[in-house]
Amino acid sequence: MKQIIFYLDFISPYSQLAFEQLPEALMGLSYSVRYRPVLLGAMLRHHQLLGPAEVPAKRDWTYRHVTWLGHMQGVKLEMPAVHPFNPLPLLRLAIACANGGDPNRYVCERLLRHVWHGGFDANDPDRLAALREQLAPPLMPDDERVKTRLRANTDEAIASGAFGVPSYVVDGRLFWGADSLPMLRRYLEGDAWFDGPGWHAQTAMPSR
Repeated sequence: MKQIIFYLDFISPYSQLAFEQLPEALMGLSYSVRYRPVLLGAMLRHHQLLGPAEVPAKRDWTYRHVTWLGHMQGVKLEMPAVHPFNPLPLLRLAIACANGGDPNRYVCERLLRHVWHGGFDANDPDRLAALREQLAPPLMPDDERVKTRLRANTDEAIASGAFGVPSYVVDGRLFWGADSLPMLRRYLEGDAWFDGPGWHAQTAMPSR
């Protein structure tokens, strides 16, 4: 059985799309998933990248595009009242629910739907308080162990080559984006392409 590490940040609409699509996209295959929250902003800073919401024209297109993708794919996705927002409360809550480890699918689902269903403010204090009460984490979200784990998750993702979310790592290979799920499936099925130049030669390609 292959183990997939799924790096996600609840601020990302593509994380929502990929999370909802993954069971169907990989149906019939033998695999397990470790859902691992990371801080997208820190990953972008490390790679000296701007997030889509930091480029006005790209921001408009991204929001329009993800709403369309949700419509086409049958995935419920409604933009929150404020975006971007500070995702730290949700990321830390996810890890706190796992006692400092990797949250399960139920917890991730609740947090993603908190953001992407209903068009509400993800950081509204009353909504956050209700969410914490519902999930009843064994650790406080501001526990230092939780903060340390989030930093470690993010550093681990960067070390694996991740530069955005959602990213999936299996057998040391990185797949990025909601639209790479079909590619991930073919790898898990054992497609020989992944052992040839189509995968390996690209890292040797020179750049100016």
